[in-house]
Parts: sequence; C-alpha cells; structure tokens
Amino acid sequence: MISTLEKEVTFRFLKARKKDGFLNVISIFSFIGISLGVAVLIIVMSVMNGFRTELVNKIVGFNSHITVQPYEQAIEIKKIRNNSLKLISKNLILSNSSEAIILREQSSKGILLRGYLEKDFSKLELINNENFVGRNSKLDKNFISIGKELSFNLDLEIGDSISIMSSSGVETIIGNLPKQKIFTVSSIFDSGLADFDNNIIFLNLNTLEEFSNLPEKDRNLEIYLKNPQKIEHQKDIVQNIFPMDLVSTWADMNRSLFSALKVERNVMFIILSLIIIVAAFNIISGLTILVKNKTKEIAILKSIGVLNNSIIKIFFLIGIIIGTTATLFGILLGVTFSIYVENIREFISNTFNLTLFPEEIYFLSTMPSEINISSIFLISICSILITILVSIFPAMKAAKLDPIKSLKYE
Repeated sequence: MISTLEKEVTFRFLKARKKDGFLNVISIFSFIGISLGVAVLIIVMSVMNGFRTELVNKIVGFNSHITVQPYEQAIEIKKIRNNSLKLISKNLILSNSSEAIILREQSSKGILLRGYLEKDFSKLELINNENFVGRNSKLDKNFISIGKELSFNLDLEIGDSISIMSSSGVETIIGNLPKQKIFTVSSIFDSGLADFDNNIIFLNLNTLEEFSNLPEKDRNLEIYLKNPQKIEHQKDIVQNIFPMDLVSTWADMNRSLFSALKVERNVMFIILSLIIIVAAFNIISGLTILVKNKTKEIAILKSIGVLNNSIIKIFFLIGIIIGTTATLFGILLGVTFSIYVENIREFISNTFNLTLFPEEIYFLSTMPSEINISSIFLISICSILITILVSIFPAMKAAKLDPIKSLKYE
C-alpha cells in the first residue's frame, strides 16, 4: 500500500522548480517520446489492420469463400442439402472455369473465363454492389460480363461485341483448330482489385462448357459463408461432407499474401516499440538526476525514520506516473489520428500536391483504418511495463543513499 506521506512527497518531487530546469526538459522529452511512440504504434497498427480487412473484404467479395473441386467423380449434388452445410452457408453455386484469349483489333490478351448459371449469377456479391453497371440478373447464352479495368484497356462498353478464342479445339479435315466465338458485353463489374478486373470474364455456365469442351462432371461447388472470417473450422466441416473432393478456401489461395502482411505487421510493431524503449530510457536519466538533486531531501526523510522501501516507492511512483500519463496521452493522440487518417491524408495531398497512397499500388482508393482494442491494450501494457522496468534502477539508487554522508556534503 502507498501511504499518505509517500503520495505527498511523490507529488512534491513531481512539481517543477526553477533550479530543476534541465531535469524538467528531460522529463518533458521523456513524456513526448513515450506519447509519440504509443501514438505511432496505434496509428500504424490501425492502418495495417484496416488494410488487411479491406483486402480480405475485396478478395472474399470476388471469390467464393470455399471451393469444392472434384477429382475424378462429379460432386454429389445431394450433399448440398446437408444440414451442417446449410447452417454455415449463405449461397451454394455451381461454376466452372477455363482459359481463353480475347481478340480485339490488333491486340490479344489471355483471360480466365468463369461460368455461372443465370439464376446463380445474380447471387454474387460482386454483381450486387453499387459499382456494377448493366443487367445484373442476365447472363444469357452469348453475353458476357467484364471487369472495369479490362473495359478501359480494350475500350469496351456495354453492347459492344468481342471475339474470344477458346483454349480447346475442334476437329476439322485439316486438323485441330481453336474455337472462336463472338460475345456481347452485357455488364461491367468493379471488384476494386485491378488484377481481377483485368483478367476475368463471366459468362453462362452452359455456354462455357460447350465453348471450352468441359464435361459437366468437372463443375465446382462455390460455397459463400455467413461468416467468412472464421474459415478453418468451416473448412473442416465442408471437408467432412466432401471427403473425396479437393476443398480450398480464400485463405488457402492467398496464404503467401496474408503471411507477408502478418510478418510485416509484427516487424513494424517491434521496430516502432524501440521508440518507446528509447524514450523510456530518458526516464532513467531524469530520475537519476532527480535523485542527485534531491539528495538532501532524501537524507532528511531517512533521518526522520522514513524506510528504504518508502524511498523506493516514491521514485518508482514518479517514473510510473510519467510513463502512464504519457501512455494515456499517446493512446488519445493515436486513436484520434487513426479515426481521421483519411481526412489528414487528403489535407496533406491537396496542400502539398503529393500522392501518399497511390491506388494502383495498394488497390484501395482511400487509406483504411481499423482501431483494434486488443492492439491498443497490448501497446499500453508494453509501454507501462517498459516504464516500470526503467524506474527500478533510479529508485534502488535513491534508497541506497547514506543520509549522514549526504547531509555532510550538502
């Protein structure tokens, strides 16, 4: 417990005096350093959390959450009615895909064809967002839906015709020739990821299978979950339902990307934590100078019977108060900055004519931010623990002062 005397002395030592000018400067810089370290950590973690969430939402919004692919035998459609599958799934859609070449005037481009039945196409989240242009419920026999980026690159609009060459061929008297067919653009989608928008075309499933010589037994089952974030447990459920088929998730397909993001996040946390550590070491300097300046007061306290434990508590509390208040101020600063990070980015970009967050690199038009309470709690605990550790040495040094020698030389 902390006595009234210990509290009074602690707050008295914390009060600034004119002769303690250099000490006050060190304390102020310690406070600012810890506050900035905590604030920067919160801001960076919030932006990285927001970036990951936005990226996951875009990937999840474009691809199925879980895909079941057959090996040799077709997927057993009756298993779709499984109760466990119904509990976790929002939509169950059959699909197929193949590669092709799109021909436009003097240019050609490799693309991925993805086929859906007309009734299933309208269920896709990507088709039902506000950026979709065209007929969202129509995917007729000779109509296709293309990405926004591809429409720009090939100068295509709704109603335009385009020639596509299949990767499979047709036997003729002169040998095997690739199939070629004219399709009409019926809609344009925008996933927010330029790579997807530039390389994938949607078309009718039956048309795709006929065009690419794909058997019906090769159809995949796309599962859209109610909660796509908790993917591992749900993958196990699907795998148990379809033990003879290949089950893959959006996390499996993008494992390297999210592993890189996780490593980068952890490295940034360690590097930025050094700011707090460096600032906390200023507390050692400040408390050591404070002990030197308060030698007479410490000697008087000891001579009137104040125990060494109380002296330790007093200087230990001073370090803790500086560190804790700096941490709280840093949290306030970091959370405020994280909330308005996009407004701040726009202000800096407009004022200095700078591009701080290029969309073509980060796939996002705005700087994302997601405040995570657990991250803030972890940062706060680390900051306060560092402050506690660096306050121990000066407090122990103060307790070891000899009151007789101190008063003699004072």
